[in-house]
Amino acid sequence: MKKYVLRNLDCAGCAAKIEDTLKKLEFVKSVSIDFGSASMWIDTDDIDKVIIECQKIEQDLSITEYVRTGLVRTSQRQQDEFKPRKELWITALCLGVYALALTLYLMDILDGLISWAVFVPLYLVSGWNVLVKAFKNILRGGLFDENFLMSIATIGAFIIGKLPEAAGVMIFFKIGTYLQELSIHRSRKSIKALLEIRPDYANLIRGEETFKVSPEDVEIGNEIVVKPGERIPLDGEIISGESQVDTSALTGESVPKLVKEKDTVLAGMINNVGLLKIRVTKLFAESSISKILELVENATHKKAKTEQFFTTFAKAYTPIVVGISFLTAILPPLFIEDATFSDWIYRALVILVISCPCALVVSIPLTYFGGIGGASRRGILIKGSSYIDAVNKVSKIVFDKTGTLTKGVFKLTEIKSYNQFSRDEILKIAAIIEVNSNHPIALSILQAYNEQHPTNCSCNSCNVKYEIKDYHEIAGQGLTAGVAQGTSSGVAQGEKNKTLNILVGNARLMKANDIVFEPTDQVGTVVYIAVDGVFAGYLIISDELKDDSFQAIKKLKKMGIKYMSMLSGDNSQIAEDISKNLGLDSYYADLLPEDKVTKLESLLSKNKNEKLIYVGDGINDAPVLALADIGISMGSLGSDAAIETADVVIMNDSLTKIPELIQISKKTRSIIWQNIIFSLSIKLLFVVLGIFGVAEMWEAVFADVGVALLAVLNAGRILRHK
Repeated sequence: MKKYVLRNLDCAGCAAKIEDTLKKLEFVKSVSIDFGSASMWIDTDDIDKVIIECQKIEQDLSITEYVRTGLVRTSQRQQDEFKPRKELWITALCLGVYALALTLYLMDILDGLISWAVFVPLYLVSGWNVLVKAFKNILRGGLFDENFLMSIATIGAFIIGKLPEAAGVMIFFKIGTYLQELSIHRSRKSIKALLEIRPDYANLIRGEETFKVSPEDVEIGNEIVVKPGERIPLDGEIISGESQVDTSALTGESVPKLVKEKDTVLAGMINNVGLLKIRVTKLFAESSISKILELVENATHKKAKTEQFFTTFAKAYTPIVVGISFLTAILPPLFIEDATFSDWIYRALVILVISCPCALVVSIPLTYFGGIGGASRRGILIKGSSYIDAVNKVSKIVFDKTGTLTKGVFKLTEIKSYNQFSRDEILKIAAIIEVNSNHPIALSILQAYNEQHPTNCSCNSCNVKYEIKDYHEIAGQGLTAGVAQGTSSGVAQGEKNKTLNILVGNARLMKANDIVFEPTDQVGTVVYIAVDGVFAGYLIISDELKDDSFQAIKKLKKMGIKYMSMLSGDNSQIAEDISKNLGLDSYYADLLPEDKVTKLESLLSKNKNEKLIYVGDGINDAPVLALADIGISMGSLGSDAAIETADVVIMNDSLTKIPELIQISKKTRSIIWQNIIFSLSIKLLFVVLGIFGVAEMWEAVFADVGVALLAVLNAGRILRHK
């Protein structure tokens, strides 16, 4: 799959038509066109043929492969800049001349051939592009686009002698189209502004000098300088300097973060005050900001069912209205006494003007795009518009415990020893076994040991050397290993090279190995230790609830979430304590990874209108996140695993972002349905008014272009959602 930029794509109907046409081609395996971002994802072996097919539908369409480069990107943006002045001057001139001509016509000064000599040129100048496109579409067999319909309606008006209306309708159509295109352009610009977090350059250090280069040209290990006010271009570690950095582009948080030497900083953060020298640790393509940008930019290609439905609906809607228009012109004069063909043809032409469903085809993708872009600005990454719809149906939320409801920052709070083992001995045994583990509990044990025995410690315990053999990790239970004592002054000659069989884990591990141990009911994660089949003691590791856990659960209950639960591999007592404190509806403890999957399966609703969210850390919860209707991962400020795994990623790990996600989802959905109901109601009303001869072409132009413009402006409100 490759991504392409589509320039001069100003017609949403054309975008839908191009996508539908390409899907039918043998050399196109899959394709998705997003009108909001003017982009196309396509899997094809012959892009040249694809371009030819696209330009048959939209001749002025320019298709170029998307290339994300830093220094080139700015110039590309300038080339794409919308320049409306020329079109505005032509439109204003046509309107001014028309106003004067209409005044003279109503005063009977313009009549006969003179009126034709004035209104026909006005019509051609204002509607030339429409007429040309309509003619080209006829040659290609496209009879139901807005250009063809507008051309037929206005030419018909000329034929029945409605000269001012024919010219006026085309001029007002031109004004409406101009305003609509301007509004679309501004909406796209606003959406793109949300994604302007990508750094354009890096100050690369070479010898004694610095050079401004594209972030893609910087390699791992290179050193860069970031000046105050500049955006950090790549992930890296601070070598020197201290500053406050703005992380809002990544997390949505406005409070600056203090960073200093040896701290990790991420691409996309803004350096506020100090000069920072950074050693690059990731290539730009692998940086968190690059992954975030790719995710957000491509999210709208995963279309919601609503969007897909109205794209299909648009194909049927226009032919149906055209059919109604045809019958309106033909049947009444045949069956109604005194009905004239000229009167009913005019009514039919009025219906033709309002037969294009542009308001829906344009506004729906723009609204979804705005919702996704607005969420990303708040540090919530949504991987597709389909998930916006799904979030609106959520009735259950299930949380992982560690790192989700709790901080995931463990601390050793108690050591209890048995059977002649000292507290220091069992701590060292645990530290030896856990030295190769990256589990948070293991890290807390190592930290506690290192605090008691720093690097230069010379106590007898630290003089003993060990060799680890037969190391095994047992899922959901703990670790087993053989530990051989080496040579040291603190070990008797007979004990040298003696291998100790060590067990470090939970009660399940002790029971599985028939260890007689003393269970404890203290709150916290309990790590039991056995040496050569003898119970040596236990460690209590404590974790804290996140500061915003209570607030998030409270907000979710207010929003009407019916059921909230927690899945944990920890013991029942800890899970029960946390569940009660937070006011959850239930909890499930002592779960192995596969048990979590089974439990979640039982919680999933068979009702398609009731969705379940699972919230986890995205690292060890991948199967459960994938199983849930919507998987939300706590992003850990740049965790690759988190970004890859879930449907929604919360970049700052704050649970209060979940109610915010639901609010954005509801607002997006609300605007979409406002546009659907408003657009269809107005068009239906004017079809009826047109049939009864109440509405004229002026009103029909409003029903077509005016409604589309209002729908686009309404779609833009999602960008201003607070």
